[in-house]
Amino acid sequence: MSQPVLKIENLHVAIEGKEIVKGFDLEIHGGEIHAIMGPNGTGKSTLASALMGHPKYEITEGKVTFLGQDLLEMEVDERARAGMFLAMQYPSEIAGVTNSDFLRTAINARRGEGNEIPLMKFIKKLDEKMALLDMGEEFATRYLNEGFSGGEKKRNEILQLMMLEPKLAILDEIDSGLDIDALKVVAKGVNAMRSPEFSCLIITHYQRLLNYITPDKVHVMMQGRIVKSGGPELAERLEAEGYDGLKKELGIEEEEGTVEQEA
Repeated sequence: MSQPVLKIENLHVAIEGKEIVKGFDLEIHGGEIHAIMGPNGTGKSTLASALMGHPKYEITEGKVTFLGQDLLEMEVDERARAGMFLAMQYPSEIAGVTNSDFLRTAINARRGEGNEIPLMKFIKKLDEKMALLDMGEEFATRYLNEGFSGGEKKRNEILQLMMLEPKLAILDEIDSGLDIDALKVVAKGVNAMRSPEFSCLIITHYQRLLNYITPDKVHVMMQGRIVKSGGPELAERLEAEGYDGLKKELGIEEEEGTVEQEA
């Protein structure tokens, strides 16, 4: 089998001295879409932020390689330039910076000096991706996420994903708060990215997004680690039975005071 895009071995992550991720292992290969599901407070968003290099999250143990490189030795901007992308649960607003200016700057940062994307090529690509996501032309000139609804912010995250074309996308609860129409549009964008050169890690509470994006593998995360893995049928089982049945099956007891903190 080819070298994995992302390989996580025995990862431990702490916030302010409290361990949240506790011996996490995962391997994702090119072209694969993996989903991590689990109840609140299990470390899912902590995992996503730690992988992207958020300084609030302390890696206390473990190893992570991304495209064969030691991810934990890379700065945040180096991770992004290498092809990692994080769609956040709560995207930031940036006043005074338009969507189009932000996207072109981000693309050129990835491409490097002397290899900037030609303006007309950028405009054509932006128009194509916005049309696919049912986004009006005015989105290009609006300030980044300023005054956007929750659904517009999530759609805008997928627009960034499609424009930047990363090697690995981490979607942290991208379905949170979306109505069914917005959910379908988000899924349409992710499915349009599917190729051997693109891998994706979807973090979600619910199975409904996976009705539209069929994952290759589903993992259940509890108490800071993966406790069970399977195919799409595992997500369907969780939707039907909830997490309590799985906890009983695996003999997992509730931990007191386990609270996952947001980035």
